[in-house]
Formats: sequence, C-alpha cells, structure tokens
Amino acid sequence: MSFLDDFIWRAVIAGAGVALVAGPLGCFVVWRRMAYFGDTVAHSSLLGVALGLLLGFNVMLGVFAAGFAVALVLSGFLREKRLSGDTVLGTLSHASLSLGVIVISLMTWLRVDLMGYLFGDILAVSLTDLYLVYGGGTLVLVLLWRALLAVTVDQELARAEGIEAPRYELMLMLIIAAVIALAMKIVGVLLVTSLLIIPASAVRRLSRTPEQMALMAAFVGVLSVLLGLLASFQFDTPSGPSIVLASLMLFLLGQIPNFRKL
Repeated sequence: MSFLDDFIWRAVIAGAGVALVAGPLGCFVVWRRMAYFGDTVAHSSLLGVALGLLLGFNVMLGVFAAGFAVALVLSGFLREKRLSGDTVLGTLSHASLSLGVIVISLMTWLRVDLMGYLFGDILAVSLTDLYLVYGGGTLVLVLLWRALLAVTVDQELARAEGIEAPRYELMLMLIIAAVIALAMKIVGVLLVTSLLIIPASAVRRLSRTPEQMALMAAFVGVLSVLLGLLASFQFDTPSGPSIVLASLMLFLLGQIPNFRKL
C-alpha cells in the first residue's frame, strides 16, 4: 500500500493543502470584508450537491457550478446597484441553502449523508481532490497574487498599471467559490468559511506586510488542521468542527497582546 493510499495521510495532506490556499485568499476576504459572500457561496454548495445528485453528474462539478452562479449573480447586482450587497447576499444565502435541503430531502431513492456535507468528512478525500487542491492553488497564487493585491489596495493605481479591477474582482469571487467547493469535504458547508476568515483574522495585527500576513495565515491554517485532526482522532470528535475550534484557539492566543493593553 502506497503512502497516499492511507486515508489518514490523505486527510492531513488535503487539509494542509486547503489551508495553504485558504490562508492567503482569506486575507483578501478580510481586507475586502467579503465574509458574508463566503457564507453565501458555502450555503449554495449544498444546492450544488443536490443538483449533482439529482441530475446524475459529479457532485463537485455541481458545487463549482452553484458557487460560480452565485458569484456571477452577485457581480451583476453589485454593478447595477439597485439592491445593497447585504440584501442580495442574505437572500441568495438562505434561499440556496433551504432549496438544497429541500431537494435532498425529496430524493428518497438516494441515501445522502447530509451531516457529512454540512460538517465535512475529511476522511473521504480522494487523490483527485489532492491534485486539484495543490495544482489549482499553486497556479492561482503564483499567477494572480500581484494583480489581486493591486486591485484590493488601490484600484486607481491598479488601473494605471493596466489591471482591470472589475475583471479581477469577479475572478477573486470565482476563486473563492472554487476554494470553498474544495474545502467543503474538510469542514462542511456550514463551517467552510472559517478556514478563510479565522486564520487571516488571527494574524492581521501581527503582520507588517500583505505577504507576511498571507504566509502567517497559511501557517495558522495548517496548524489548525493538524491540531484539529489530532483532537478528532484522540477524542473521536467530528473532524470539521475540531479543525474550526483549533483555529479559534489560535485566534484567541493571537489576541492576548491586545487584551494586555486594556
């Protein structure tokens, strides 16, 4: 049996890979205050799962499609500015989650592990998932980091450098949707946004440059995965919530210097 055939090692490697990608992208989520967008895409993932099962195609493709659809719809509404972003996000978030649950509940001919989708099942990670996480993550961060950072920091300066802000803003939404789809197996629909937000938030006040914050967020994310999986194996707790609680503990540790100033 090869090294990667061991499901425990696959879980560790997959979790670490998603954390390495989610950490830097989470910095953009924190900087641009897109946490609610992440939740909306995460909730739409369940609808993608339902459609994938109902229509008989790969569930992951359904999740990608649902996430991309939400990103495109939101982008269109934000350009029109007829409704506020919060209003659109709230509507899409609750509607897609509710519709996904209803569609799954109506498919009585299938046995669906709803809890696995809601809270993750990292031990079901496949080799294909590993290739997507590491290959896609590396490609995105290497090719798009500079442009995404420029658009986030100063759109006028980015435009002067020939970087079209609307295009890269939409691209960032689609990338976040893709990462959420990949991370769904690890922490589930309800908790997936935590991998983006908590590590980045934990190191925001400890870092001096965007690159330093991205690296530190990736490190905190990987450490959260390792500690969470260790606790899960040791105490027989769900892996997804265990990872989130581990990241919360690291976040609180990072806030100790702030508490001392009070």
